[in-house]
Amino acid sequence: MFNLKNQFIMAPVKLGYTKDGKVNERHLNFYRERAKFLGAVIPEPLYIDKGLREIPTQLGIDNNDKLEGLQKLTNLIHENGAKAIAHLNHPGRMANPKIPENYFVSSTDRACENGGATPKKLAKEDLPKVTELFVEAAKRAKKANFDFIELQFGHGYLLAQFISPAVNDRTDEYGGSFANRIRFPLEVLNAIKSAIEIPVIARISGDEMTETGFHLPEMLQFAKILQENGIAALHISAGTVCSTPPWYFQHMFVPKGKTWEIAKKFKEKVEIPVIAVGQINEMNDVNKILDNKMADFVAIGRAFVADPDFAGKYLGKVKGNIRPCLACSEGCLGGVKSGKGLGCMVNPLVGREDEVIKNAEVSKRIAIVGGGLAGLEAALVLQKRGHRVTIFEKDKIGGQFNLAYLPPHKQSLKKLVDYYKKEISDLQIEVIFKEAKKDDLRNFDEIVIATGSKPAVPPIKGLEKYWWAEILEDENLPKNKRILIIGGGLIGTEAANKLLQNGNRIFIVEMLGDIAGGMEMIEQKLTMKALRNENVSIFVNTLVKEVDGKDVIIERENHEEKIENIDILVLATGMKSYNPFEKVKLDKPAPIIGDAAVVGKAQDAIKSGFEIGKKL
Repeated sequence: MFNLKNQFIMAPVKLGYTKDGKVNERHLNFYRERAKFLGAVIPEPLYIDKGLREIPTQLGIDNNDKLEGLQKLTNLIHENGAKAIAHLNHPGRMANPKIPENYFVSSTDRACENGGATPKKLAKEDLPKVTELFVEAAKRAKKANFDFIELQFGHGYLLAQFISPAVNDRTDEYGGSFANRIRFPLEVLNAIKSAIEIPVIARISGDEMTETGFHLPEMLQFAKILQENGIAALHISAGTVCSTPPWYFQHMFVPKGKTWEIAKKFKEKVEIPVIAVGQINEMNDVNKILDNKMADFVAIGRAFVADPDFAGKYLGKVKGNIRPCLACSEGCLGGVKSGKGLGCMVNPLVGREDEVIKNAEVSKRIAIVGGGLAGLEAALVLQKRGHRVTIFEKDKIGGQFNLAYLPPHKQSLKKLVDYYKKEISDLQIEVIFKEAKKDDLRNFDEIVIATGSKPAVPPIKGLEKYWWAEILEDENLPKNKRILIIGGGLIGTEAANKLLQNGNRIFIVEMLGDIAGGMEMIEQKLTMKALRNENVSIFVNTLVKEVDGKDVIIERENHEEKIENIDILVLATGMKSYNPFEKVKLDKPAPIIGDAAVVGKAQDAIKSGFEIGKKL
């Protein structure tokens, strides 16, 4: 019933590429690049009613006007033998409150504790209407030539809102006992199975990872009931978008592999296929899951975003190193939430898959000054196009990004530096470890300046001895000290989180009204939780006026205070572009990329390097 050409399935990832809910060329280009080596593709979650969208730019299956585009999508998926799976979801109270047309219903009339709209509690007479939405969407999925339906029973969406004792507060036959709480989800499943013959997959959270939610024992029981009701396969995830979003998004802050262990528990209890998902982003992850019989199939989302050929490389059909997904949610979740659509921190071609990178007509000798992310990306693209690249780097490959993976839970970021090092080695790109001078660059046809940025030092009286983010390196890490951090942005709060764990007493002084600005949403929430600690004092709307020996004088609310006996000052007041050739007239024009041009995030630097690499 659930036969695929291989074990690889693309998990549903929201793209945010449409304004009318219809498939367009951007969707087709995205999935064309990723469907080639897969057993199946689950496109992004399909809304079943226009008033039930999670994002304004989501794909829909609520109306027959969507069928033409969906048929194009399934035809594309089928071209290389992959199966197409329609993921149907009713968000219930988790519909996006910022979309004016949306409405909100649930098993309860309580809003999510993390925010959101207050829902209407569904009356018994409302339930058949909800079921009909699912059934009509499933019928359209069959007309659009999908091979399977996937029903979302987890992640804190409507059907899970009935199952979860943390949400379902009903006193009728749809609330209370476990049998009652699963009654409506089973009614939806059986209505779909009665209406169409397409096999149905159940996506469930094996555990909601919240104290009052449902947990593994109940879900194992539910899995056996689903099997008895004809479910074709189980797709096992964890968490709820309402209460435990890091688990829902499988963010780098949650332990890798926990969802695979949960999947294995299901595999031991049922006879139908089990699909594992969650931070599967390295070849060894796939090996571990399949070799240890944790699941029959692996569903991969963001790793296919970062590298469309992940499966092809694993299967030996595509050569090259896997461009790593870092589980950071920076470009993917951040891009969708910003309204720009899915992007990727490490892959600048996401959403631009139709662009052609042309080989160079004339091979040139190109010098890249700086081996940070911008310079490295430029070097890879230029060398692959046929140029001969030399990188000048005064310190170490990766530049300041070598500090990015030092804060707690961010070790996965190191994979990006390791990837660039391996690519440079494999492509035989020359690296000269020295600070390039004008004479070093005379014999090159082109020069690219990628010298990054330096800390911006504020004019504070008495500020002479201070650390920057390099204090987080193992050899520099202090213990049991009183540390004052000037600046409470991304770098300052990450530094505080790391330093706190070494028994230090932390003071954060920020001139703005809040800290952790510019930090990715999930990281921000978890970092702020860690900093709610008796050993952390946070001063906002506050200026550092003077450093007087071991005392720091601050000003807030128009009066001065003194913070005494500070052992270490850490500067985190932002960065400024650094270009050592600013006042040096080079022999030829030299484009400036990355932070050397405009200080930005890692994604900006990589994109900047990619663009110049494509152009020269």
